[in-house]
Amino acid sequence: MRLRESYRKWEMDRISDSEMEKVYRDYTQKIIEEQEKAGLDVVTDGQLRWYDPISHFARKMEGCKIDGLLRYYDTNFYFRQPVVIGELSKVEPILKNEFLSAKDFATVTLKPVITGPYTLAKHSINEFYEDFSELIFNFAHIIGQEIEDLVKLGAKEIQINEPAILQKKSDFDIFSKAFNRLAGFRGDSQIDLALFFGDSTTIYEGLQELSADLLAFDFTYSDELTSLIEELGTEKKLGLGLINARNTRLEKVEEVAGMVRKIVPYINSDEIYLQPSCGVEFLPREIAFEKLKLLVKVKERVREVL
Repeated sequence: MRLRESYRKWEMDRISDSEMEKVYRDYTQKIIEEQEKAGLDVVTDGQLRWYDPISHFARKMEGCKIDGLLRYYDTNFYFRQPVVIGELSKVEPILKNEFLSAKDFATVTLKPVITGPYTLAKHSINEFYEDFSELIFNFAHIIGQEIEDLVKLGAKEIQINEPAILQKKSDFDIFSKAFNRLAGFRGDSQIDLALFFGDSTTIYEGLQELSADLLAFDFTYSDELTSLIEELGTEKKLGLGLINARNTRLEKVEEVAGMVRKIVPYINSDEIYLQPSCGVEFLPREIAFEKLKLLVKVKERVREVL
């Protein structure tokens, strides 16, 4: 793969920063074109520049050093663990260059993706702050500043990934406070909260009180979530992660469309998002493309009936 090989050469100083940037831009353009070709209304840059979802943010913060590799949940991906050794602060924009680069190619809504403060804090070693609350609130302030920067650059929708809260739901109170702090930086932009790799049912009611405009759920871990939505409803936009982004099997369009039709009456919003259960980076590229096309087919099938 040209991207991986180019990155290896760049790390060894065998190609220049400008040459590596050209490779990134070429691949970003291809990834965005594939998403638009599939028929998506909202696209991302594919996070091609990320070494992993944790260190990509922490390495650009003052007060962090990057340590060894750890497995990222029950995936075959690994991340470099941050060690917090001093007061956290933002040194430079984290996503600015990659967002502006992707913006050159997107003709539909381009949604930057950010790892949330709770997930960053839970995957870090804290050697500076007295307690976890200080750590997460400092991460939240920096992520809030990053959101503010992205809004100024033209981002109309921003996704915050927070899979870690599903692993320790007893932290929901501090998680909520941190999320609401960063959401205060969004201005007129839409903030999406994406939860995956766990069951969301036990915190579903609490999530309704957050300052998120959209809640995106991984239905592959939440067998009772559909019934809970029918029982409690929602005033928020929902992201229905009904397509399994960690399994190469292609779902049947009519089965997924039937699940969507079952949920729609209980969502008190003008917009519903159909999306994968999590990012599609865990799939082979050709399968990921087929899954995205399947989402669009589901949308068309649902519209035929509603």
